[in-house]
Amino acid sequence: MNVTRENIDKLNARIKVQVSKEDYAEKVEKVLRDYRKKASFDGFRPGKVPFGLVSKLYRKPVLVDEINKLVSDETGKYIQNEKLQVLGEPMPSDEMNKNIDWDHQEEFEFIFDVGLAPEFEVELSQKLKIPFYTINVDSEMIQKSLDDIARRNGKFVEAEVVGSEDMLKGDLKAVDSDGNSIEGGVSADDVILSIPAAKDETEKEKFIAKFTGDTIVFDLKAAFPLDTDRISLLRIDKKDAHKAEGNFSFFIKEIKRYGSAEVNQELFDKVYGPDTIKSEDEFREKISSELAKSLENESEYRFSIDAKEVLLEKVKIDLPSDFLKRWMLFANEGKITQDQIDHDFHHFEEDLRWQLIVGKIAKENNISLNEEELKSYAGELARKQFERYGMYNVPEENLNNYVTELLNKPEERRRLSERKLEEKITTFVKETVKLEDKTISSDEFNKLFEKEKDH
Repeated sequence: MNVTRENIDKLNARIKVQVSKEDYAEKVEKVLRDYRKKASFDGFRPGKVPFGLVSKLYRKPVLVDEINKLVSDETGKYIQNEKLQVLGEPMPSDEMNKNIDWDHQEEFEFIFDVGLAPEFEVELSQKLKIPFYTINVDSEMIQKSLDDIARRNGKFVEAEVVGSEDMLKGDLKAVDSDGNSIEGGVSADDVILSIPAAKDETEKEKFIAKFTGDTIVFDLKAAFPLDTDRISLLRIDKKDAHKAEGNFSFFIKEIKRYGSAEVNQELFDKVYGPDTIKSEDEFREKISSELAKSLENESEYRFSIDAKEVLLEKVKIDLPSDFLKRWMLFANEGKITQDQIDHDFHHFEEDLRWQLIVGKIAKENNISLNEEELKSYAGELARKQFERYGMYNVPEENLNNYVTELLNKPEERRRLSERKLEEKITTFVKETVKLEDKTISSDEFNKLFEKEKDH
């Protein structure tokens, strides 16, 4: 077998693979002999089918399969041995002979187009300036965060008068236009009725400002148009849905209102663990430090965006665009059109350039990722995810089990590895270039992202 390369230009090449009979004959014969051992034909005992018959039926598909595997393996080995940095994958050339005579031909030649990664330099030094934004933590932000925590940890409490956001407990009964009970009409005791869930404002208004012990007559279907809602309230069968229409009375037994938790020791212990925080001042300080840490992460994220923009602008990278467009169409045959590729290609090019820059920085500066770093990173993300749901004290064992399960999923492992490695590279860039420090408010910071949307 002979594998050669012809460089078309700096970004494109052709790989020729010449296959002779000696390269594949033994492999084809072995596969056919294995077929014979398993073949079952009428008139022949298993394993006793004449080899000539097996060969006649299966030689061609076996030949095609074995040569394809051989060519693929040898092309991959050649690329590896020659240390070629290719983009995409080798693709059959338009000039490749499509009229192969598999029945009679013994010598074969296959030609593949390859896209080559370009040569480029990434110069990181104090000469390169990238903005770094520090966001102020002000009293308004602290109060908003405190209010959110109190609201998330709140509960329903007794209220004296019905408000627009309340839950009511009471007895529901079908009545006539005068408010009198209908004989045989449906009813249900201790019904939980949500004022915010009512759809009709006129019907909803009938409940507002009423007290425990009051009775309200209202149109049940107007307030709750969905059959499923009315059936659920009255606890009746679906076939009796027609009975859940017209006027109903509701006798108020209890008025419940969701209230934020009081800012006291009980809340401090619930959020941060027993006796960790012992006063409201300490609570605010803790919130302030968490906000600062969170905003630090926001600043780092913004820096990663700005660093990417600056480096993409500064580092000029030529790509084999025509080859890549052909490869995308070839690799996604039937799933994507040429128009779609042309429309989105600039995004693909930008992502590919950035991947090349990231790879170059990692390689030249020996930046890599080990297993412990990956586990720690996955643990940090998991902890933050739990905290978003108000779970601040997840046991370490549960967290570790969750991380192990997460990293056992190949796609998640790859995604997290890429994110953490890029984070390490961003940190390296931050430590190497000159930072233009800028302190701004949260609103000003958010406007940076709004400007991007406008563009």
